[in-house]
Amino acid sequence: MKNKPSVVILLVLIVTVIPSSAFALDQARIQRQFGNWLNSSLWPEAKRNGISRSVFNLAFDGVTLRWDLPDLVIPGAKKKKNKAQSQAEFRGPSVYFSENNLISQAKTGRALYQKWRVTLKKIENFYGVPGHFLIAIWGRESAFGKAKIPFSAVRVLATKAFMSSRKDLFRQELLSALVILQKYKLTSGNLKGSWAGALGQPQFMPSSYLKYAVDFDGDGKKDIWKSVPDTFASIANYLSENGWINSRDWGYEVRIPADLSCAQEGPDRARTISQWISMGVKRVSGRPFPASESAKNAMMMVPAGRNGPHFIVTDNFYVIKKYNNSDLYALYVGNLADRIAYGSGPFKTRWSSHEKLLRSQIAGMQRKLERLKYDVGGADGLPGYKTRRSIGEWQIKSGLNSTCFPDRKLIRKIR
Repeated sequence: MKNKPSVVILLVLIVTVIPSSAFALDQARIQRQFGNWLNSSLWPEAKRNGISRSVFNLAFDGVTLRWDLPDLVIPGAKKKKNKAQSQAEFRGPSVYFSENNLISQAKTGRALYQKWRVTLKKIENFYGVPGHFLIAIWGRESAFGKAKIPFSAVRVLATKAFMSSRKDLFRQELLSALVILQKYKLTSGNLKGSWAGALGQPQFMPSSYLKYAVDFDGDGKKDIWKSVPDTFASIANYLSENGWINSRDWGYEVRIPADLSCAQEGPDRARTISQWISMGVKRVSGRPFPASESAKNAMMMVPAGRNGPHFIVTDNFYVIKKYNNSDLYALYVGNLADRIAYGSGPFKTRWSSHEKLLRSQIAGMQRKLERLKYDVGGADGLPGYKTRRSIGEWQIKSGLNSTCFPDRKLIRKIR
């Protein structure tokens, strides 16, 4: 005779089965709401944008919500603070710059730079963007085209447009995706992207595809999924249209003297290269700045505050930031491009390890600084240049040495 399950086991089974079943029913209800939303809300707007009913129906044929995407806000559920984000650990810039990754990407990038040098030169002649920057962005965005891009962009964008914390943004990107399907006679199955809806090897959002994608190989298709020339030219077109200056580099690693405030970051606090030199800023390489740069504006950049590499960056640095709005991304691309073109290595000054802080701790500090009338660029838990220079300004005002970077001691001090 088989042993009967104990009462405890039965209770466990009941507790685990019922919530799962209830969640499945809830998913079914929300899926029906999604279908209604497509027809009653999205379709009228798509129609006003010139999308045909046949293209619309084909795009959403069999499309269901993706429940595994981040940053979802379930309809009908009480809004909760994004605990995962607020409690996420911020570990400082050093983690971003994995030397092993950079060495590997630079080696691959140099080989691909040689393989595609004729095409890259043609693109540079046309768009004014050097090929080593295109290779670097390609490597960072999609591992030189080897990264898997498995998601249906339509399904991802539709899910996020229906139930995410940034519904309006993704709704517009979804409408742009429908324009792509209609204009270029593609199917939703061809429109592969990332978990965020970014398309192809350059990881363009659909609106960027419509603005910047290029058919450079002459086959009549703007194919950023399979065509390397189209991918390069599309990235170059993006950078060119956003202000790339071919006669300038991205920036220089420098030493900022101790008596010069680190609270001078940002494009709104630009000075000419000659002015920075007069204030004691020198390149760590020992070489002088190019004479052609002397009268041109450049900006201070101290992504780790005093305790890390210092930079003077050009307008091109901020063009790269338009591709991905991150100081560290732009620095990574600049350094990788230098390694590919010139055989450069890591920055001369090492990245210092910083205290591990929670984003919620940094956000709390940012809110304190906002109450003191500092412009920190928003309390998002990430110390961008506006936060860093606000820290430095507060430190100077408080009679402290300016470090321009958060730590626990500083967070406790700011009132």
